[in-house]
Amino acid sequence: MKKPFVLAIGGLAVVIVVLVIIKSLQIGAMIDQGKKSAPPPGTVTAAAVRAESWGTDLVSVGTLNAVQGVTVAAELAGKVVEIGFEAGTSVQRGDLMLRQDTSSEEAQLPGALAQLNLARINRERFDQLFSKQLVAQAERDSTAAGADQAQAQVDTIRAAIAKKTIRAPFSGRLGIRQVNLGQMLREGDPIVTLQSLDPIFVDFALPQQQLPHVRRGLVVRVTSDALPGETLEGRVTAINPLIDADTRSIRVQATVSNGSEKLRPGMFVNVAVSLPGRQQVLAIPATAVLYAPYGDSVFVVEDGKDGKGTMLRQQFVRLGAKRGDFVAVTSGVREGDLVVSTGVFKLRNGQAVVIDNKLAPAFEKAPRPENN
Repeated sequence: MKKPFVLAIGGLAVVIVVLVIIKSLQIGAMIDQGKKSAPPPGTVTAAAVRAESWGTDLVSVGTLNAVQGVTVAAELAGKVVEIGFEAGTSVQRGDLMLRQDTSSEEAQLPGALAQLNLARINRERFDQLFSKQLVAQAERDSTAAGADQAQAQVDTIRAAIAKKTIRAPFSGRLGIRQVNLGQMLREGDPIVTLQSLDPIFVDFALPQQQLPHVRRGLVVRVTSDALPGETLEGRVTAINPLIDADTRSIRVQATVSNGSEKLRPGMFVNVAVSLPGRQQVLAIPATAVLYAPYGDSVFVVEDGKDGKGTMLRQQFVRLGAKRGDFVAVTSGVREGDLVVSTGVFKLRNGQAVVIDNKLAPAFEKAPRPENN
C-alpha cells in the first residue's frame, strides 16, 4: 500500500517541477521580448519659442463712478403738485423736475412786496428830510434798516418758492422715481437719482511699487464682462497723493468716454494701464506649460541620442507676463527651441514622440472665444 502512494507523490512532484520550468522559460522569454520592444512614439503638437516685443501693462480691477452723481432730494417740506420728469430719461441742466405746493409763500409775497415798497418810500422821504436837516440821523438809519428788513423778507419768500421748484443741477440720466403726486415730502426725502454718464470715472488701485511708473495722461484700456469683445480707452486723470496704509496701494482715477452709456456707475471692470516703452520677451503658448507646486516646466523636443528619433526633455522654466494665449519665459528656454504646445500633462521625460500640427489650435494675443 505504501509503495503505490510514494510513486504517486513522486509523479506529482515531477509534474510540478516540469510546470515550474516551463513557466519560468515562458516568463523569461516575455521579459527578453519586453526589453527588446519599445512603446510606439506619441503624437504631439509643437511650437517654436519666439522672440517678441511686448508693451508693459499694469493690470488691476476697477470700479466705475459717475463724474457727477447725486440723489436729488427735497430741500423743504411740502406737498408734490407737479412731476416734470420720466424715470430713466435724460435731462439737461435747469430742466424742471418737481414742483411743491407754494400757495402759502405766493400768498405772503404780495404783502411782503407792499411792505418793501412802503419801506423804500419812507427811506427816500427821510433821506430828503435829512438832507434838509429836518430829521435826526437815528430816524434816517431806522427807516433804512426797515427797508433792508422788508427786502430780506421778500428774498426769503422768493427763496422758499425757488427751493420748492426743483430743477436738474446738471445734465445726466435719471433713475427710478421715488415720489408721487400729492405726496408730502419732508426735508431731505429722496426724489430721484441723477448720474452723469459721459464721460465716466474708473477708480482702481495699484501696488506702491508701481508709483514711479504711473503718471497722468497714460492710456488705460477698460474691458468688462458686460461688454464682451469690446475695449474702451481712456487716460489717467488723477493719482491719490496718499498711500493706503492697510494695503500699501495707491488709488488711481482714469476718465473714459462713454457716449453709448453702456458703462454704468457701480460696475466692476478690468483695467490695463499701458506704460511707455516695450520689452523683448521669449513667448510660448500658455498651454505648453506644465504647472506644478514644485515648479513650472515645459517639454522641449530634441533629437534622440544615437539616432533614436525625436525625444522629449522636461525643462523647468520661470514665467513672466501673459498676453492672451501666450506667456513670456524669463529663463529656461532659448529662441528657436521647439516645445510641446498641448497635452503636456500626459507626457513624460525621455518619451519618443512624433510631431503633427494638423490639429494644433491657433494661438492669439487677443483671443475671442466663441462662447465668450
